[in-house]
Amino acid sequence: MDLGIIGAGTMGSGIAQVCAMAGHQVVMFDVNGDALNKALTIIESNLDNGIARGKVSEEQKFATLKNITTSPYLDEVKVDLIIEAVVERLDVKIDLFNKLAAVNSESTILAGNSSSIPITQISAKVQNPERVDRIHFFNPAHIMKLVEVVSGAHTSEEVAKTAYDFVNQIGKVPIMAKDAPGFIVNRVARHYYVEGLKVLEERVADHETIDDLLQSSGFKMGPFRLMDLIGVETNFSVTESMYNLFYQDEKFRPSRIQKQKVDAGHHGRKTGQGFYTYE
Repeated sequence: MDLGIIGAGTMGSGIAQVCAMAGHQVVMFDVNGDALNKALTIIESNLDNGIARGKVSEEQKFATLKNITTSPYLDEVKVDLIIEAVVERLDVKIDLFNKLAAVNSESTILAGNSSSIPITQISAKVQNPERVDRIHFFNPAHIMKLVEVVSGAHTSEEVAKTAYDFVNQIGKVPIMAKDAPGFIVNRVARHYYVEGLKVLEERVADHETIDDLLQSSGFKMGPFRLMDLIGVETNFSVTESMYNLFYQDEKFRPSRIQKQKVDAGHHGRKTGQGFYTYE
């Protein structure tokens, strides 16, 4: 199966790596040529780390990189399955899928990787909505096993099954989820971030103490270290989206502290500064 990955950021590069490692030919698209070059560098670094840990062979690295091509031109993404990894905005995703639909066949599956936006809101505005589905990876995509497969009101059973089988084939663990804001994981996990930020806003404790407390309770990462890993701006965008999708329910209220980080460009590890400072 030939694949198209739209967006060469953290999620896009990770998804491209996973699919290429499973033997698929992948076209990775981004309007920013520097982002494409950076994505290839990150993928190669991930593979080198895998080799150092004995998880990947030199042959696998060579085959994976050979399976990936890049393009800054959307009309060159003519494939069987497309997975988007772009900004968390409904209008952007609808516009993107319609442009991709125009240059692909009616059988090409259009899969979103949105963390919160219901897939039905996208498919309702896209040509041949029965081929629109969601294949939602988690960061870092080349490590995290779980993938949510979400069908909207228009998605055909055949497309849903193809998406589920595809996730199995690339070595991930698929779960079927209903089309609701946040689906399963982000609906449950949102309060891990939101409540941590509220504790910080109320000056009950600083972010290091909150992180240390939760890690000592058994979590692998506290909410602030995890937000820095995911991307502070990405995490904020998802919270903002869910807040609006739940009609401004107070329990999903975005944090002013997090918004200030976003405005300052302190997006976490990838910028060298988030709630923590990185070399």
